[in-house]
Amino acid sequence: MALGARRSSEKTQILRLGLPKGNLQDATISLFGKAGFRISVPDRSYFPTIDDDDVECVLIRPQEMARYIEQGVLDAGITGRDWIEENRAKVRELAELVYSKQSFRPARWVVAVPEDSPIKKISDLQGARIATEAVELAKRWLKKNGVKANVEFSWGATEVKPPLLADAIVEVTETGSSLRANKLRIIETIMESTPRLIANHDAYKDPWKQRKLDRLALLLRAALAAEGRVGLMMNVPKDNLSKVLQLLPALASPTVSPLADGKMVAVNTVIDEFRVREVIPDLVEAGASGIVEFPLSKVIE
Repeated sequence: MALGARRSSEKTQILRLGLPKGNLQDATISLFGKAGFRISVPDRSYFPTIDDDDVECVLIRPQEMARYIEQGVLDAGITGRDWIEENRAKVRELAELVYSKQSFRPARWVVAVPEDSPIKKISDLQGARIATEAVELAKRWLKKNGVKANVEFSWGATEVKPPLLADAIVEVTETGSSLRANKLRIIETIMESTPRLIANHDAYKDPWKQRKLDRLALLLRAALAAEGRVGLMMNVPKDNLSKVLQLLPALASPTVSPLADGKMVAVNTVIDEFRVREVIPDLVEAGASGIVEFPLSKVIE
């Protein structure tokens, strides 16, 4: 069945959206949940359901996502900058979404070798056997550095290939723990990569799809901006306001509103969650009362 055929009789406009299958899948679905979209993945299905009748989702490997979007098979999707560059895909980038499987920091493509390898620097890779899934990235990087090596595609389990099957690998990592567990050391970082919301150029020219995608990008960015932040509201005597404001490392200027008694003001602000345990006792000492901490689902900056 062609993608979208199930709704063709119901909707004249459908946004075909690719979601990354694999390591980023759960983190992506969680991010969409925080942005206000409920997505569920039926067992053994590549077609997740989403509570938006205008959107039809399909799970695609990140390695292939940009190619399908460039070809127009999908209107938009999420994949890493690395796979966009690996495929040299001509797509429109709508948002950088800094999240990953384990953290909220970029993934790194690195060159790694066995701990006891004589390879210490880039030039030592001359003539080496290099295993990687990102063949084109590796080849372009080697060419840029004037090194000729044999780069071979790796179907997986790349970390276990040195030293028998490869002298070095080019692999993606967040923490480096898997490399260390396989007794590999990093000699160079090729690039950093973060997920991107990308769109087909022709699809984005359609006013309905453009508006839909722009709103989606706004909500996803807002959900990420709220990560690690909380809201604080409190009551403060007017005479203590200056002292309290000096304690607040706000996202923007705190909102200050007068209260009915004329002697107190209400203060609302957003701060990093890790600072709350230090700030709240200081606020109490500065005269604030009725302090309420509340979670944030979205922050529009």
